Amino acid sequence: MTAGRRTGVRGRNAAVLARNAAVLAAAAHLVPAGTWLPGPRQLLFPALAGRGRSDHIALTFDDGPDPHSTPRFLDALDELAVTATFFVLGASVARYPRTTREIALRGHELAVHGWTHDRPWLPRPVRDVSEVSRAARVVRLTTGAVPLWYRPPYGVLTSGRWLAAVRAGLRPVLWSAWGRDWSPNATPASVLATLRGGLRGGATVLLHDTDRASAPGCWRVTLAALPRLITACRAAGLEVGPLAAHGVPQRPAAPK
Repeated sequence: MTAGRRTGVRGRNAAVLARNAAVLAAAAHLVPAGTWLPGPRQLLFPALAGRGRSDHIALTFDDGPDPHSTPRFLDALDELAVTATFFVLGASVARYPRTTREIALRGHELAVHGWTHDRPWLPRPVRDVSEVSRAARVVRLTTGAVPLWYRPPYGVLTSGRWLAAVRAGLRPVLWSAWGRDWSPNATPASVLATLRGGLRGGATVLLHDTDRASAPGCWRVTLAALPRLITACRAAGLEVGPLAAHGVPQRPAAPK
């Protein structure tokens, strides 16, 4: 084999190795995000699915704070005598500190949803660690409360976001029941019907208190469904409250 052919073979082998390494890196990044799927999550990672006390429902809201819609949820929850967990975006906390403080003053729990509501398809562990820590810090500085929980946007918990949660001292929690209230076709009846399949003791319910990452105006559907949801839970003998009262372990967890 000539020197030129040997160089060409080495070049092709190096290219194959580089492609394989890229594929492996992408798999390592995205495979943990398979916990977004409800079957694997609830079967293999019940704590990640937010499974808690059998007599309790954890009520959680994502994507706020939003000064236009979040106060309406706070008023509704006051009327229902219910507290909840609000997974907030750091950028919105920084922009709307007054609304954020109002959540805490009304007795609700604040948790971290990230800095912005982005999709993490490419590996970016350094940025993930920085942004999740930054979001946790702005929550603490704005309200004085130390957040315990982390839920990534879209529930996509990549390896980088696992690491970010652990570094920030946060416990990743997704959900075991959601109302698909972010959909443009959602109605109060559809939200309740969608929730019903997973609405049992120990469930963590995912809803949204804003439309900033959803269909315009969809928060009104959620707000209208809220009293019926709480009534249904209480009729079943279930207490409704935040994740802190749900019995989910609060230590950061890593994927197995």
